[in-house]
Amino acid sequence: MTGMPAGRITRISGTAVAIRGDDLDTDRIMPARFLRALTFEGLGDHVFEDDRAASAARGRLHPFDDPRCSAASILVVNRNFGCGSSREHAPQGLLRRGIRALVGESFSEIFFGNATMLGMPCVMVDHDSIAALMDTVERQPGIAATIDLDTMTIQAGSRSTGIGLPAAVREAFLDGTWDGTGLLLERFVEVERVAERLPYISGFRSQD
Repeated sequence: MTGMPAGRITRISGTAVAIRGDDLDTDRIMPARFLRALTFEGLGDHVFEDDRAASAARGRLHPFDDPRCSAASILVVNRNFGCGSSREHAPQGLLRRGIRALVGESFSEIFFGNATMLGMPCVMVDHDSIAALMDTVERQPGIAATIDLDTMTIQAGSRSTGIGLPAAVREAFLDGTWDGTGLLLERFVEVERVAERLPYISGFRSQD
């Protein structure tokens, strides 16, 4: 897919959108009926599809259907975002929707790991800071925001807030080693040499 993150990730800038609610699970982020797809392409159209339909039925506008937030690249969430099943379709769909980073109180461990492998940082702030940040984003739909992994801050309008991220994950983004697949492909000749020595690949041939 074009537009996928690559290399070092030090700063993510764009507009922000807020989705309120604790424990928003992967079933809500990406409904199960869309898991039958052979590839992840097109999943961005179906992120929060059932929630969006429910909001429309009540005469309300879901944040992801608000034209002022249509180009949002930073998603602001509450506690334990991405819990539930381990489906990687959830972060894949968000990425294909245009989301490049998330900021929240906390994230499910599996969702966090899947997002990291896609080059999509999930940074954390405390409860009060998230509440204030959400208020700011909702008062100013499409507000410009920047997550800076060097200074470990998020800037939204005039508001600057410190963010948290495990040190090893932060370093992986800063030096570009978050992309495990890319690293393997760069050294694929070495991978093939190792594979040739593995008995379960070489057919248990005798090794010299």
